[in-house]
Amino acid sequence: MARPFGTKKIKTPEELWQHFLAYEKETKSHPYLVKDWVGKDGMEVHREKEKPLSLEGFERYLAIADIINDISNYLENKDEAYNDYIGTVKAIKACTRADQIDGAMAGMYAPGIAARLNGLVDKIENTNKNVPILNVDPLNGPTDNSTP
Repeated sequence: MARPFGTKKIKTPEELWQHFLAYEKETKSHPYLVKDWVGKDGMEVHREKEKPLSLEGFERYLAIADIINDISNYLENKDEAYNDYIGTVKAIKACTRADQIDGAMAGMYAPGIAARLNGLVDKIENTNKNVPILNVDPLNGPTDNSTP
């Protein structure tokens, strides 16, 4: 049965925040297990790798929990019908972004992926744009270009 137009599946910003905190707790308490081999005999071990937070992961968590399948209206404030949620959505986005960036800086997550996901770029400024290139052959000996 379809919901009547204008009704929200997540009734309040506080409820959305509580769902996010539950997602964060669930995600951080269940790390990935990565198979690895160590030692000269190549003994198989499983290492725990922390899972990063993401908006996609949060949406998947809500769908699996049968809370809501699509949170884009909340995230994008469609038709300004979600104005009350703006502060909570900003906090959720800041938490996921900080987790990704901080985790990448600590070496837990791939820095390149975290940078791309968060719109970060590493810029190198080239200040030597007009440097002349000298074509000097040291085997020909010195040349004196100062005479007319």
